[in-house]
Amino acid sequence: MPYEAPTHTVERSLRATTGAKVIAGVDEVGRGAWAGPVTVCAAITGLRRPPAGLTDSKLLTQKRRDALLDVLEDWVTAYALGHASPEEIDALGMTAALRLAAERALEALPVRPDAVILDGKHDYLGPPWRVRTVIKGDQSCVAVAAASVIAKVRRDRMMAELGQEGGGCAEFAFGDNAGYPSPVHRAALEQLGPTPYHRLSWSYLDGLPKWRHLKKVRRSEEATELENGGQLGFDF
Repeated sequence: MPYEAPTHTVERSLRATTGAKVIAGVDEVGRGAWAGPVTVCAAITGLRRPPAGLTDSKLLTQKRRDALLDVLEDWVTAYALGHASPEEIDALGMTAALRLAAERALEALPVRPDAVILDGKHDYLGPPWRVRTVIKGDQSCVAVAAASVIAKVRRDRMMAELGQEGGGCAEFAFGDNAGYPSPVHRAALEQLGPTPYHRLSWSYLDGLPKWRHLKKVRRSEEATELENGGQLGFDF
């Protein structure tokens, strides 16, 4: 399917209007999964010509994403990953967990960005970060597209390791579904119940009478407020 290549338009605009010199593109993966962390990548690319075929990871085949990762990790100026665990998602809610993962990624960069381009319309980072939100930024902005691919491939590989025989979760086929609700994943949940890698505050447990007693309820008013102010999204 044809698509337009991402550009540096937003990066150039930020440089011109704010004086920012170091700009990081930020994207997440795993928001709609039932198991595994939510993962955020922060990538700094400068204004160099991007690798051929770079776009939103969801528009690419796994083979193409894997090939691009090898190129991107050498091409980007810098990148870092941040994760929020299932336990943190359960305790904080998704919006606050996203902020935590994004802060971990940004703070792990070798240089602090002057500005951040965040995919989507909702700024889940906030101060002290200077944020520009861009709807479909993973398709239109070079740095965000690079972050999208790196985050997707790295998290998929992490989940695949859990799904191997030695990972203790082979029945859940995490290597195929990355923790999202595929038929195999649903069947394993019904039979075996959630693993330590599952999010226990999510509504899927309501449909599993044998295991619904394991469901966790967040009681923090701040967490509830943050979650209600977030946006739903599925990025499988």
